Amino acid sequence: MYFISKLKVAFALGLVIAVGACSTQSKRGGNLPSKEEVIDILSKVNDKWQAENDVLKQRPFWHSAAYHIGNLAAYEITRKKNYLDYTTTWAENNQWAGAKSTRPEEWKFSYGETDEYVLFGDWQACFQVYIDLYQMNPVEHKVARAKEVMGYQVSTDESKYWWWIDGLFMVMPVMPRMYALTQDEIYLEKLHEYYSYTISEVYDEETGLLFRDAKYTYPKHTTNAGKKDFWSRGNGWVFAALARTIDKLPASDAHYAGYVAVFTKMAETLKASQQSEGYWTRSILDPEQAPGPETSGTAFFTYGMLWGINKGILDKETYASIVEAGWKYLAETAVQEDGTLGYIQPIGEKAIPGQIIDIHSTADFGVGAFLLAATEMVKFIDKQDNK
Repeated sequence: MYFISKLKVAFALGLVIAVGACSTQSKRGGNLPSKEEVIDILSKVNDKWQAENDVLKQRPFWHSAAYHIGNLAAYEITRKKNYLDYTTTWAENNQWAGAKSTRPEEWKFSYGETDEYVLFGDWQACFQVYIDLYQMNPVEHKVARAKEVMGYQVSTDESKYWWWIDGLFMVMPVMPRMYALTQDEIYLEKLHEYYSYTISEVYDEETGLLFRDAKYTYPKHTTNAGKKDFWSRGNGWVFAALARTIDKLPASDAHYAGYVAVFTKMAETLKASQQSEGYWTRSILDPEQAPGPETSGTAFFTYGMLWGINKGILDKETYASIVEAGWKYLAETAVQEDGTLGYIQPIGEKAIPGQIIDIHSTADFGVGAFLLAATEMVKFIDKQDNK
């Protein structure tokens, strides 16, 4: 009798544990990993990247800044001090500045990689990182150059600073951060002015997607099949830019709803164009232009959709399967056994027919995008588990 009672107790305990596990799994969704699994993959990728890339050799240009944006997000989730130290060292080594010219009369915003291109957005993405580091530990020298450069820029009458869509990711999220620093409404006004110029030049009303710049608008430029050519990573920059901007923007801002409307329209088109394997191809609406997986665009789209769900801007039931498939591709195909993040299209501006990208194709900006997606996935899982 005693033996039978013990069996009953053991069975009951097992049932309770099983029911609890099933309950958690049903909240999370059948295809989602645990938070711990996501953090393990995040750490595997990020630890390898940092071990193999000397932070003292990284300048404050767009691609390094994109990585450090993702690394700070990874720190927010993991609280690993070495992640914070890595980015702080980068900022200190670059003197908390982008392009370093001190003569405003020579400052330019066309493409350039030398120190007079202070107003070129690729040199301003670093300000997002500096301001976020400042918010963790407010010391004025961290944001002095950002205030100098952005303060000068918004005092000008020029509105064409963001003439290519990558620039939206580089500088749009700087603007609400500058507003938070200064409480000066000019940053929100100029945010919309510069953004409106970009939209007027390259936004496609039919799809809600953006052409990379004026050279690529339809029908002046098409894919080989004659279709509209929307570059995946370029639109990834935009989708992530909107998320990172709206996230810091006062809800009372006069243009808040407009930014959200563009974001949600993009999400609808992206949802419909995801490939069955979970990735997006390099030319979003013409997969045959450059077939096969591409990680940087996929990571940005997955990040943006996860952020949208987490903020209540996108409907979870509509987009959950999309982000699950996107994450599955990232975690199981893009991430290699040794932690290398593969299938990242090299620096460029369009989908190139015949360009080969494979498991060895990696880059700092792609790792940054992956870290953003991973950290937002952790938040998403956490919300499901705690309902």
